[in-house]
Amino acid sequence: MWELVKAGGWPMLPLIVLALVALAIILERLWTLRRVEVMPPRLGEEVRNWATRGELDPAHIESLRRNSPLGTLLAAALDVRHRPRPLIRERVEDTGRHLVFRMERFLSALGTIASAGPLLGLLGTVVGMIQMFLGILDHGLGDVNQLAGGIGKALVCTATGMIVAVPALIFHRYFRSRIAGYVIEMEEQATALLDALETRGTAVPAQLAAARAAAAASPAPAPAPSSD
Repeated sequence: MWELVKAGGWPMLPLIVLALVALAIILERLWTLRRVEVMPPRLGEEVRNWATRGELDPAHIESLRRNSPLGTLLAAALDVRHRPRPLIRERVEDTGRHLVFRMERFLSALGTIASAGPLLGLLGTVVGMIQMFLGILDHGLGDVNQLAGGIGKALVCTATGMIVAVPALIFHRYFRSRIAGYVIEMEEQATALLDALETRGTAVPAQLAAARAAAAASPAPAPAPSSD
């Protein structure tokens, strides 16, 4: 391995740095974007049960906000639950944009590495070819070792650039696709919570109206008999 690095020359150094950075980003995003961390199972159902039972005190909402990205989104909806539905949806959308930005952290760098890897490999190819032609200019075509060294440097740098770029590009697309799927599922959970809040909001006035109607329909108590 070290011989290949030496054969590639100095253009191999930035390629190795990019490979290490890409590996660190991939491992960090694989850990951070786990489903159990982004969308804990049954969290949406639990929050809807809170809304149905009226257990929406500030302590519950604050613990929900610190739970996960899904919890942050649902807590944002609960913060403005007494406002009209369009305003709640606007708050949810604003919070969702911030969450997407957080989940896409380092993905721009990973995409840059996927684009820069082949370019650095091409740079190494050009450097190797220049070295080869300079060797031919100084020593003629008789020095086979100089010619082979220039070609080897070009090929090693090109291959290394591809090795760095291909996994970076694959994981960049994979993470973007996973985040898009999470966004769709979080929107569904937020919509279900809004429906639960609306159902509870309409159920309470209905219960009050039924109680008033029952009170009005109950017969008035008979007057007490006169003592005369």
